[in-house]
Amino acid sequence: MTATATAARATAVGIVLVFLAAVGFSIKAVLIKVAYGYGVDATTLLALRMLFSAPFFVALAIWQGRSSPPTQTTRRDWLHLGVLGFTGYYLASWLDFLGLQYITAGLERLVLFLYPTLVVLLSAWLLRERIRRHHVLALGLSYAGIGLVFVEQIRATGAHSDLALGGGLVFASAVVYSFYLIGSSRVIHRFGAVRFTAWTMLIASVVAIGQFAATHPLAALALPMPVYGLSLTMAIFATVLPAVFMSEGLRRIGANRAALVGSIGPVVTLLLGAIFLGEPLGWLQVVGSALVLTGVMIVSLRRGAIE
Repeated sequence: MTATATAARATAVGIVLVFLAAVGFSIKAVLIKVAYGYGVDATTLLALRMLFSAPFFVALAIWQGRSSPPTQTTRRDWLHLGVLGFTGYYLASWLDFLGLQYITAGLERLVLFLYPTLVVLLSAWLLRERIRRHHVLALGLSYAGIGLVFVEQIRATGAHSDLALGGGLVFASAVVYSFYLIGSSRVIHRFGAVRFTAWTMLIASVVAIGQFAATHPLAALALPMPVYGLSLTMAIFATVLPAVFMSEGLRRIGANRAALVGSIGPVVTLLLGAIFLGEPLGWLQVVGSALVLTGVMIVSLRRGAIE
């Protein structure tokens, strides 16, 4: 096989992996909304998701440790890892789960997808990076798009207070995740991408399960069996596999191509939400979604940053 054919094969595999990761991450909100229909609360559902995903990340951490020993890490590196695991994979997830109690899966995904624009704003504030002309265009498109989607949701449901609360919680989740991205960029190379993801997810698992144990009696686990099936599905197909697929896909095709392929995510959530949850999908939401995706793509492709 020639070098060109090998490169083409690696690119094709990378595109498929990123596509599968984007779809996997996108079904999470739909699974959460279905689980809420059985009366489970956000803290319990998050704990179950992390409980079922933890063994996979333990295995991944052990496998990575044996196949490629880590570089020398300091106590400060581990402290940063702990903070990032708490914020990026526990706090951001918990806020997201809470927000989904009040808004549709499609709207949740669009609000979360704003995080590259938030990274731009936070980098300008914390790192004194310059906001350029294309950033302003991207910010204007993205937030105008979100505004249109909110207008459509209010027109369809009339639930002003629920939309404000849910949208605020999910936006806070996006802000927290943006802080995590900025912080992780300075630490991830010390552990390696896969090992870093495994350890931060395990830290988040400990916190999420600990929160449930501190706030709920054991009897709260007496849930309908479908909740456990949905939690296991979420752990495998919307947490573990997408994380691994995205890491491997990024390695093969780079951030710019991954940004293009990953933009399918919100579209998948919107369609699945409309099909399986009966969520409204009017023309304002379609136009608003297109504006959000365009704005985020402008930022992602110019910065080379996508998750």
